[in-house]
Amino acid sequence: MADTQRRTLSKTASYEAEPGEVGRVLLLYSGGLDTSVMLKWIQDEYEAEVVALTVNLGQPDEDYEVIRGKALQLGALDCHVVDAREEFARDYVLPAIKANALYGGGYPLFTALGRPLIAKLAVEYARRTECDTIAHGCTGKGNDQVRIESTVIALDPAMKIIAPVRGWQMGREEEIAYAREHGIPVKGGTETPPYSIDDNLWGRSSEGGPIEDIAEPPRDDVFQLVTRPEEAPDEPEDVKVGFERGVPVSLNGESLALVELLERAGAIGARHGAGIVDHIEDRIVGLKVRDIYEVPAAAIILSAHKELEKLVGTIHQNTFKPRLDEHWAYLVYAGLWYEPLLGDLNAFMDAVNEQVTGEVTVRLFKGSVRPVARRSPNALYDPALAGFGESGGLFSQQASPGFIEIWSLQSRMAYNIRNRETEDE
Repeated sequence: MADTQRRTLSKTASYEAEPGEVGRVLLLYSGGLDTSVMLKWIQDEYEAEVVALTVNLGQPDEDYEVIRGKALQLGALDCHVVDAREEFARDYVLPAIKANALYGGGYPLFTALGRPLIAKLAVEYARRTECDTIAHGCTGKGNDQVRIESTVIALDPAMKIIAPVRGWQMGREEEIAYAREHGIPVKGGTETPPYSIDDNLWGRSSEGGPIEDIAEPPRDDVFQLVTRPEEAPDEPEDVKVGFERGVPVSLNGESLALVELLERAGAIGARHGAGIVDHIEDRIVGLKVRDIYEVPAAAIILSAHKELEKLVGTIHQNTFKPRLDEHWAYLVYAGLWYEPLLGDLNAFMDAVNEQVTGEVTVRLFKGSVRPVARRSPNALYDPALAGFGESGGLFSQQASPGFIEIWSLQSRMAYNIRNRETEDE
């Protein structure tokens, strides 16, 4: 490899590690080409020992024993594999459900939610294994570098960080050549994959390659999780989602733990083509990109939660909370998991969700998710008051004219004052 390809960039932040400062590195290891090359490259470039950490957030079709064996084969002192699905669902996905979280109106934040947990575990395992530096495989164009590094330096300001992909100036062909030179197995062969993929139990993203042509629809080969709506079943399916205090607890009357509930909802939604999002997105680093998301579990759970929340909330809550939901999503997308405002917003979300108990039935049909029935002991709905017939008690139709006169007072006054000149002509 040419010297220019091996050169590390000068650091621009105090937490970035230079070769002389690195003794032992905790590498966030996926088993893919980038992190496998990194594992060997760090040993050579920094003359450092490497401990690998692999985190299971519900990525499908991963063989974690194979990943661990590969890391050890490449010289890692150890490779820790952590099953963090329950923690991810409980402490990261659940707050997002309570906040009806969609960044830019479409992205349910599954990657953004996973990164602070991965970074938190990285800090824990770095301390446990006496590592002074954490390494990750994020590029300089993405949001994940912000999410991981912001979390690490919040939790441990003394921890150093290296991000080799930002500095080693290797493209995929150079990485493959490096892998061949050093006997690193290349997952899936040497053919360049058409898309960059990230997934966990809350969703899957695809970007790059043909997706970057925004004038063209996504190709069929993008969709590896969700059935294309055109090929979904010809008969609709109703799914009943039960909540207790904003927490999804059952599907079709069967009580389930959160991880299993999300997995089952995802499987049902995927079968019916639910949760395909073709998204033009504003990244934190200033780029505008196109992502294709497959989010069947989120499509079902968020639709049901939002509908139930609307049923039990007052008009003022239902008008105000979406503004906070939007800002909650923005903070998480931006990697500010430990921003105090996010904690304040979580307290508000928890308070509102104290009333979000009940069931919502959604109908799935060829990509659509539509609420069709709902019930709650806390519903602010009374069929006796909702009809057009005579009513009394809490609502008197005879009182309406007085209400209308007072309600419209300022608007009528303003209209008349601002139209005086027109009337005088």
